[in-house]
Amino acid sequence: MTQNENVLQSGFERYVHAVEEIAASGEWSSFADLFTEDATYCEHVYGDFTGREEIRPWIVKTMTTYPGSEMVGFPPAWSVFDPPTNRVICEIRNIMRDPGDGSVHEASNITILTFDDTGNLTREEDIYNPQKFADMVRDWSRVAKEHGTLSDEGVAMLAALGG
Repeated sequence: MTQNENVLQSGFERYVHAVEEIAASGEWSSFADLFTEDATYCEHVYGDFTGREEIRPWIVKTMTTYPGSEMVGFPPAWSVFDPPTNRVICEIRNIMRDPGDGSVHEASNITILTFDDTGNLTREEDIYNPQKFADMVRDWSRVAKEHGTLSDEGVAMLAALGG
C-alpha cells in the first residue's frame, strides 16, 4: 500500500468509527467536527453546506427529529478507494431501529468522501433516491405504529402521508 492509500484508509476508518459512536450516543453536533473548518457537505435534497458551522445545525436538526431520530446505524456495505483523487466512494446503509417486531428497515445511499493529503475530511456528498427513503420510512412507521412504538411525531407524519 502506498502512503496515500494508507492515509485514505486511516481517514475512512476514523470516519466510520466516529459515525458509529455518534449514532450510539446521539451527539450529532460532534459529526461536524469530523470535517475540516472549510469543508463542504453536498446533500441533494437539503442543499450544500460550507464549513463546520453550517454543517453542524443542519445535521443536528436532521438526525434529532423524525425520521432521522429513528435511525440507529450507518455502516458501510462496501467501499472503493481512489487515491489519485483522495476519495472513498461507499454505500452507506441507513438502518432504522427495530419497530417492535424484529424486522429490519433500511435504505442506502452512495457517499463520496474527499480527504486532504493528511487524511482530514474536506467534503462529503450523499447521493440517494428520496422516494426510496420515503417509502422505507412509511413502511417502517406503519410497523412501528402497529406495535405501539411510533413517536407522536411519527404518528403525525404518517397521518399526513395517508398512512
